[in-house]
Amino acid sequence: MSTTGTQAIDRAAALAAMVVHADEPISFTELAADSGLARSTTSRLLAALERNQLLERDGEGCFRAGPLFALYAARHDPWAEVVRLVRPQLQRLGDTVRESVYLTIPQGRESTVQIAQVDASYVLGAQDWRGVDVPPHCSAAGKVLYAWNCLDLPDGEGPDLLLPRLTARSIGTRRDLVEALAVVRSRGYATTDQELEVGLSAVAAPVRGRDGGVIAAVGVHGPSTRISGQLDQVGQLLAEHAQKISALLIRPTRKEGAA
Repeated sequence: MSTTGTQAIDRAAALAAMVVHADEPISFTELAADSGLARSTTSRLLAALERNQLLERDGEGCFRAGPLFALYAARHDPWAEVVRLVRPQLQRLGDTVRESVYLTIPQGRESTVQIAQVDASYVLGAQDWRGVDVPPHCSAAGKVLYAWNCLDLPDGEGPDLLLPRLTARSIGTRRDLVEALAVVRSRGYATTDQELEVGLSAVAAPVRGRDGGVIAAVGVHGPSTRISGQLDQVGQLLAEHAQKISALLIRPTRKEGAA
């Protein structure tokens, strides 16, 4: 392919990226100005992107992501794409802590599902919890998703509603859960120490999406004999990595990028 052809592809890709990353449709004039391209070049490249359904125009003639993106999202699990995007960061975290690292999302308003895991470096590590139904109040990720209103609190009569206890350390009432969630929000991460299963401890921190709201929880779990004594230390490290993961999902707006 000629240098000119490669340059045209790079320029078209850059225009498409500007539109997709923006929070609102962008006008032709803004695209030409922000890209630094001649108006004739901008027009030609945008027309090609439209023909191939990568971009489309709204009723006011501004450009937005085209139907090809919607078709892809409809045919593929969007969370699978998120996992693919954040897995390198999960792996880096796993290399640091050497324990199992996982990503959990809400499943409806009452339950959670683990969608990714990087296994521990140790021979003895935590089991793979992907697809396993876990009571949210017994898990660190569940507490995070409760704390930031991704899940509804357990329904029932009054604050002393009894919650199922999987171990002697499990939170037993709704009142205790509400108090625990206040601590989670205050320090920015959640912990469990043998609340889900005897011998298993975990830490989780919130992951934020494009609008800044919490959409998932990233966590570390492992044998209590190794990590229960350093849950707060791991929690602080995890909160830092959660911000890096969030940064992958929160793309800068057009105005921020131009600042």
